[in-house]
Amino acid sequence: MAIAAGLVGLLVIIVHRVTSVASMGDDLVGLALGMFGLAGFAILAWRMKLVMAYRPLKAPPTEELPELTVVVPAYNEGRQVYDTIASIVASAYPRDRLHVVAVDDGSQDDTAQWIERAERDFGATAILCAKNRGKRHALYEGFSRAQGEVVVTVDSDSEVQADTLRNIVAPLAANPNVGAVAGVVRVLNRKGAIPRMLDVSFTYAFEFIRASESVLGAVVCCPGALSAYRRSVLEDVKDEWLNQRIFGQPANIGEDRALTNQMLRRGLDVVLQSNAPVLTKVPTQFEGLRKMLLRWARSNVRESMILGSFVFGRFRDNRRWAIRLLFVHHAIAMVFAGFAFPMTIAAIVLHPPVLGWLVLASLVAASVPSAIYATRRRPEQCLWGFAYGLLSTFGISWITPWALLTPHRTGWLTRRKPERTGRRAAAAA
Repeated sequence: MAIAAGLVGLLVIIVHRVTSVASMGDDLVGLALGMFGLAGFAILAWRMKLVMAYRPLKAPPTEELPELTVVVPAYNEGRQVYDTIASIVASAYPRDRLHVVAVDDGSQDDTAQWIERAERDFGATAILCAKNRGKRHALYEGFSRAQGEVVVTVDSDSEVQADTLRNIVAPLAANPNVGAVAGVVRVLNRKGAIPRMLDVSFTYAFEFIRASESVLGAVVCCPGALSAYRRSVLEDVKDEWLNQRIFGQPANIGEDRALTNQMLRRGLDVVLQSNAPVLTKVPTQFEGLRKMLLRWARSNVRESMILGSFVFGRFRDNRRWAIRLLFVHHAIAMVFAGFAFPMTIAAIVLHPPVLGWLVLASLVAASVPSAIYATRRRPEQCLWGFAYGLLSTFGISWITPWALLTPHRTGWLTRRKPERTGRRAAAAA
């Protein structure tokens, strides 16, 4: 956002100078955008330096791997929850130190039967809730049954790879000041335009943004799809986390970001393990994408406010200035997005040639995540990053402004509806 804003601002100045029709007010607006963009470029360069310093830890020897519990919350997931648990128990992790707790959050389909089948086939612990109370409550039920030193959360629409669990526990085993570890989310269903675009976006979000934060011990969001927590700390924070209220209402979204904030508030490091991937299902249609991003945006607004409530205090002993700088830049970018959307619409209506410059700025801004995807993942697929850049500008740029206006809304938006199939009988077989 900062890069695109800067490019737009600088281009506005150039166009107005060339055409000699700029007013002093227009110049000041363009200059402000340009200065904000230059600050964004400076932050980008700093993040690049941090990413170059980032290295994931290697997994400990087998005899040093801690006992852990993987908690899998599920709601209307059907067969996929069974496949998720199967991928966990197939991990290259000592079976005598690996426990799986699967929680059915009052599903209306056959999810509970697939969990019971996983209990029979894999020895997983099944918790079947009588009614749906939300993901946070489902996770809490799993946390309460956890054993060992580490608790790992895996979403029921995700699958881990063989070495994922071994790698994600490495920072917790190596450093007692690490409270939580984020895994790397990749796309499981890479068919169609939206999943391929999201695969580029996820790579940038984790292997660049979170990798740079990890060097500072300040990853601000451990994803629900795959995260690991020190159980002793989790026991201390889980009740406060469960009973969190936002705008006077129970907080029923953003449970992953809220739990991360709990770790950061206590001065603990939160890091990334880029060698701990999880494959997760993503929306394939625009409607599903819109709902997912709006839920994330509202959570981002709410939990950023909470982060701001303690980040300027003595919440940790080192690297406070760096974390504060990242927070300030993120907060300014978020607020700027709220103003930029209506201003952009007005500019296009009043001066249509701005549209071309906006397209160019979007493509230039998208070159960064596209280049990262090309170097880290699939070079031949990096062009999807440019497609997502255009979609972000012209299709979903309204989401952050709307989230800023409606952070009090708590709807999950993307809870999966029960599938009307004959899988109930298959699960029970």
